Amino acid sequence: MTQDQNTKINTDLLCGIDNKELVDVPSPRCQLHRTVVKPLLELCDAARNAGFDLQVASSYRAFDRQLHIWNSKASGRRPVLDTAGQALDITDLSERELVFAILRWSALPGASRHHWGTDLDVYDRSLIGEDYVVQLTVDETCGGGPFAAFHVWLSKELEKNNRGFYRPYAVDLGGVSPEPWHLSYAPLANSYAQQLTEAVLREHIVASDILLKQTILDNLAEIYQRFICVPPGHV
Repeated sequence: MTQDQNTKINTDLLCGIDNKELVDVPSPRCQLHRTVVKPLLELCDAARNAGFDLQVASSYRAFDRQLHIWNSKASGRRPVLDTAGQALDITDLSERELVFAILRWSALPGASRHHWGTDLDVYDRSLIGEDYVVQLTVDETCGGGPFAAFHVWLSKELEKNNRGFYRPYAVDLGGVSPEPWHLSYAPLANSYAQQLTEAVLREHIVASDILLKQTILDNLAEIYQRFICVPPGHV
């Protein structure tokens, strides 16, 4: 076990408020925990050798950014999607139903794995034009989707030499919708996930300006088990 795995980290770092462990990566452009940079660059080299151009759609995301996303969905300024990816009429939903609908596609502020700098969303830029807007949908990753071949390669590469990366949302476990593009660096993320307890998360939710706060707190135990606890990756 590395020193990083043994180190107890402060709760602000767990919840996306303290970013002192992060570094800016110029190519692929992203912001990650310092120990994730080398394995990512090695994965990029492997992709390049296979004919792909691995890019990062999203890496570190601060608490305030995740809060903005959440409040935009809770207030109707951004669409809330059903399991099939279709927009819901949130006026037909109870507060509890709305909370769980948002959680299907967007993490609770303070609970996003992107807060740690260990997780990133990847895609292949080699077959898309400059005007293509990456959606990060399952349809893009399979069948005739633009990133289908890349994800076939990525699955085989992770089996052969994962460099510490795994897909925490590879299958639907009744919580977060499947995200084949989401990679997590297990040597650090496993430790961070253990330290992000329900009590830590509750403290940060209580102190925030999040919409639907009371409903979240009333259902936090279920939210924590369904949407935050995922199987750890192999180190």
